[in-house]
Formats: sequence, structure tokens, C-alpha cells
Amino acid sequence: MSSAGEATPGASPDIVIDVRGLTKSFGGRTVVRDLSMQVRRGRIFGFIGPNGSGKTTTIRMLCGLLTPDAGSGTCLGYDIRTEAAKIKLRVGYMTQRFSLYEDLSVRENLEFVARIYGLPRPAAAAKEMIARLGLQGREEQAAGQLSGGWKQRLALGACALPNPQLVLLDEPTAGVDPKARREFWSEIHGLAAGGLTVLVSTHYMDEAEQCHEIAYIDLGEVLTRGTVNEVIANSHLATFTVSTTDGENLFGLANELKARPGIEMVAPFGTSLHVSGREGAALEAAIAPYRGRPGLRWERTAPSLEDVFIDLMGQARNNIQ
Repeated sequence: MSSAGEATPGASPDIVIDVRGLTKSFGGRTVVRDLSMQVRRGRIFGFIGPNGSGKTTTIRMLCGLLTPDAGSGTCLGYDIRTEAAKIKLRVGYMTQRFSLYEDLSVRENLEFVARIYGLPRPAAAAKEMIARLGLQGREEQAAGQLSGGWKQRLALGACALPNPQLVLLDEPTAGVDPKARREFWSEIHGLAAGGLTVLVSTHYMDEAEQCHEIAYIDLGEVLTRGTVNEVIANSHLATFTVSTTDGENLFGLANELKARPGIEMVAPFGTSLHVSGREGAALEAAIAPYRGRPGLRWERTAPSLEDVFIDLMGQARNNIQ
């Protein structure tokens, strides 16, 4: 067994996570099934999927926080089964729920975390993180009085304060306004640029698009993974956007299109519909009777990431019926 601070011999320093066949069940229900993957250092890896899909369980197994029923692998060079304690010392974990002390100030919270991890100059470390997060002027404000966005920024700072090699973010911006989310993600990219590896689960498509790689998980299985462009390309979806030129409601048209063979998905996007299929010729034939209908404008468009995920979700649900 490796001693503290040493990675498992032979492990590539560029591979932070390397696992094979991870499976986990609770109460007889398989939550994650036969998952294998690698994550390289300095990458932001996003897990996307509906509630109950296995995202959080996957993240916890990947980093030694939960023992798999089957499978094996390493995280930060340590065995996820036998060296979980060493992994935990090098991982920062930010949960959905704000977990710092709300009655302590911003400064007190950060100094407390610094002391817990045995940092040599906790006050200086807290001051440096406050400056990095743009929290100057709020040092003495109670954490419980911060807005949702500032709370999440403080939680991220506490998570990164001990200089972990890996950070886990579980739905980190749920309930946070778009401006605060954007600023939060700017901080994440700054951490990754410094060599930190980030695993994040999210429901937001704009956040998924900011990840270097993504994996879509549903019903415990990884249905696709890769860069955003690779995931979209591998979906083989052909998509048309249809909008109205006279303000007509498209609800009725959506129901008509859903019933036609060759159309896999019809999804509203504002005042238009995205109409998709996995076979271009069949999709063209399905929409042909509607192309000349007055008041409609049809345009061939690239599928969005959300189109792909809606389609994948539909496939997963159809496979269990």
C-alpha cells in the first residue's frame, strides 16, 4: 500500500480517475451499472442526467467516498476500494446544500476550514481566498446573510482552500441567479486552469456546455460521453426548427408531428419547435406535408445539447417499457 502523499506505482500523473465496471445498488435497485471511464488532470467533467439517474452515486464512487458493489479503479493514483481514506484527504466536496456555519462570518468560516486542514497560516490563507473570490468588504458578514450566489462562492472557496487535487461539485448552482452562476463558473475555470480537476453534476445545459467533457447518465447507465461537440455529433440527430410567421400557437402542430413515423422528438423552444429524428430521410418525409403550410417557417438547424439529452432520455425510458 502506498504511504500518504504517494501515488500508486505505475499510475499516470495525467490520469486522475481510472475506473472499470463500477456498479452500485441500494435496496435491490441498481443505481449505477457497469461504469468505466477516465478523467485527465485539469479537466472539468460534467455529469448530466435527470433526478435519480445515478449522478451523485457515480461521483462518490469515483472518488472513494462510496464503495462500489462491483468494479475497481483508482482516483488520484489510489485504489478506490482499499485507499479511500487517502483519497478523501485530497478531495474537496461541495454539496447541494450550503454546509458552512451560517452564524459565523465569511472570514471565520474560512479560517475554521484552514485550521481543520492544518494549514500553517490560517488567517493568511483565509484572507487570500477572500481576495480571490472578490469577497472583500464582506469578511465580517455572517454567512447566513449572504445571497445564494455569494454563499455558493464562499462554499467553493472553502472547498478549494486546502488545495485539493480534485473537487466534487454536486448541483452547485441550484437556485442561483444566472449572473451569479456565470461568475461561479468563471471561478471553476480558474481552478481548472491551475491544474485542479473538477467533477460537477448539473441540470443546466449552459453549464454542461462549459465542461471540457460530459457524460449523460440515466437509469444508472452512461448513455454517451465526450466533448459537447462529440456528444452532439454521435447522437446522429437531424433537426428542423419550425416557427410561425403569423403568431399562431404551435401546440396543435406539435401533437400532430409527434404522431408521425420518422420523428423522434418534438420540443418547444420559445415560440418555435425543434423537430428531430435519427434518420434524415425519414424525418424529411415526415415533415414534407407541412413544409408548404401557410404561416410556418422551416429551417434545418444543428441539434442543440438539450435536443440530444431529451432524445436520450426518451430512448432510456422506452427501453424499460
